[in-house]
Amino acid sequence: MKRRLSRYFTFVLCCLQMISFAQSNAMPNILFIAVDDLRAEVISPDNEVIQIPNIRKLAEESVLFNNHFVQVPTCGASRYSMLTGMLPKKKKHLKNYIIEKDIADGNEKREKPETFIEHLKRNNYYTVGIGKISHSADGFVYGYEDEVTDKRELPNSWDEVLFDSGKWETGWNAFFAYADGSNRQSRKKQVKPYEEGDVSDYGYPDGLTIDLAISKLKELKGSKQPFFMGVGLFKPHLPFNAPKKYWDLYERNEIPLAKNVEQPKNSSRGGANNSGEFNQYLLGEEKANAKNPVSNDYAKKLKHAYYASVSYIDAQIGKILEELEALELDENTVVIVWGDHGWNLGEQSIWGKHNLFESALKSALIIKVPGAKNMGVNYDGLVSSVDLYPTICKVAGLEIPYELDGKSLTPIFTKKVKKHHDKVYSFFGNGASVRTERFRLTHYKIKGEDFYDLYDLKKDPNEIENVADVHPKVVEKLSKDLNIKRIQN
Repeated sequence: MKRRLSRYFTFVLCCLQMISFAQSNAMPNILFIAVDDLRAEVISPDNEVIQIPNIRKLAEESVLFNNHFVQVPTCGASRYSMLTGMLPKKKKHLKNYIIEKDIADGNEKREKPETFIEHLKRNNYYTVGIGKISHSADGFVYGYEDEVTDKRELPNSWDEVLFDSGKWETGWNAFFAYADGSNRQSRKKQVKPYEEGDVSDYGYPDGLTIDLAISKLKELKGSKQPFFMGVGLFKPHLPFNAPKKYWDLYERNEIPLAKNVEQPKNSSRGGANNSGEFNQYLLGEEKANAKNPVSNDYAKKLKHAYYASVSYIDAQIGKILEELEALELDENTVVIVWGDHGWNLGEQSIWGKHNLFESALKSALIIKVPGAKNMGVNYDGLVSSVDLYPTICKVAGLEIPYELDGKSLTPIFTKKVKKHHDKVYSFFGNGASVRTERFRLTHYKIKGEDFYDLYDLKKDPNEIENVADVHPKVVEKLSKDLNIKRIQN
């Protein structure tokens, strides 16, 4: 009886702490930083090579989620799930164009908010979007090589949509930018997938984005209205371009290669991937394909480029966090750093994200809630991108407007929570995947046939061998979950 009462009072105390935070801070500001292609491994405390002092400092003051998984390993679809708090239900939800087709093209005022950002806006938040928060590089709908339009991708979510395209002139040109002002499109893909630019931080677009965000923070400082600021950073998305000083942080020979460069043993081949996005960069020294890994020398060069891009982003994040503190906004601003998916750096012979392996599905997530008790924690439980919508509602003190597929992470901010989800789900192409604490089961439908890949992550964290034949009962049990969650046409 005493033990049950103790647990009850502990639970009540944790709830009161969160309520106290929301009330004493009257609705906190929220700084949401979305980083393209930021895999979880590079910000892990176990990675001793990566140079990211600002992200490390933030993580020490926050909850660092070691097992955060996205719903779809491609930009637009992943962001759609995160923004709506919903798992994909149909094939169209797996496509990069889903935000444009489902939200921008249906821009009448909805009863339900189009995203959690609109829900904040409906509840007195001033919302500012800078850079890539939805799929569009600058928040407007137009093709890679077209003129910029005034059609917003999220028409009801933002009070302001801002972007500085600099010498690149459009958001999409800036997204694929090279230091001389050209871009992948203008050079007809006759480019390398990396560049060591002899330029300052402003020689690539993310430096301009952070400068714009800092200027806006200064404007918002005097407002009595709480703000949500979304800042979308492009790197380390391809091309892996960064100023030379960030390349110089690394000795290339010290950068480790992937431990699992071959396709998995006994694999159904459903996960085979020829790295189509990566191979668009036609001047790359080697082409990646599912059958043959690239050479070790080229793999190290590419990984060096990716790491340099991450260090460049770390410096930009450091600038805005420093300004947040200088403006004395840090004590009432929730900070979230979110990677929209991971990226295979040679694992399974893949250079890219369009697959259902751990490297593509596990991405970075850090959340700092000032005043919450349980900060400075590395959390190992399974969490999912759809959890962000209810989490943001809770820290803002708002009701969740409709039933979501995610579950609020706020209990983790105030007490020790061993398990958040038993299972998390991800989807891509003709595949569906379920992740438990120990296993990942992925089902592929190939020419009408069913194939199952099972990885025992406790024994084989690098997904080197498919053990579906060794654990038929596990396959049977988890496949029932996948059938329930199956994507419809």
